[in-house]
Amino acid sequence: MGFRIVMLGAPGAGKGTQAVRMAQELKVPHISTGDIFRKNLKDGTPLGLKVQGYLNSGGLVPDELTCEIVADRLTWDDCTAGYILDGFPRSIPQAEMLTAFLAKRGEAIDAAINIDVPDSEIVDRLSARRSDPETGAIYNLKFSPPPPEVAGRLIQREDDKAETVLNRLLTYHETTEPIISYYDDLGVLKNVSGANATPDSVFAEVLDVLKTL
Repeated sequence: MGFRIVMLGAPGAGKGTQAVRMAQELKVPHISTGDIFRKNLKDGTPLGLKVQGYLNSGGLVPDELTCEIVADRLTWDDCTAGYILDGFPRSIPQAEMLTAFLAKRGEAIDAAINIDVPDSEIVDRLSARRSDPETGAIYNLKFSPPPPEVAGRLIQREDDKAETVLNRLLTYHETTEPIISYYDDLGVLKNVSGANATPDSVFAEVLDVLKTL
């Protein structure tokens, strides 16, 4: 049996990048709630239609529906060898629902890996991101600068402006950060420092954590 892992961290901490690399390393699925939502919406599934209703009305998708969609995904055959959850759970109620769902199956989360990066560095990272409106490519002026021939047409998305990033961080601290303590209380929290670190050095730390499980 493989590992069931939850990835934690503020927006821009790099948890998505690490989740993809871990999934490849462990040969288990990388499960992103955003990807699941988009697939259900695209395929017009009953769950997708429910999500669409909330999005059309400008409301948030309720915890119960989010958990229902993730729970369905975790019953797929490819999850029997483990999985990496990215972007879920996002709140204490979601974390509690996940624990209860797994308990009914005689399962539990093996590790919650929290990539810890200071807010000031998060703002620097995200506000340096630029998007190419023609190709959709994402660049970072600090870490992955664009080639000269496309630099002139790049734009900064509203999501990446410093004021918006600060608002996203506020939401994270209020709603999602308490999950860190939740998994610490369960005895499965593993902290990894992502401050002033390259993706490769963070991944090396993550691999060290996996060796302890």
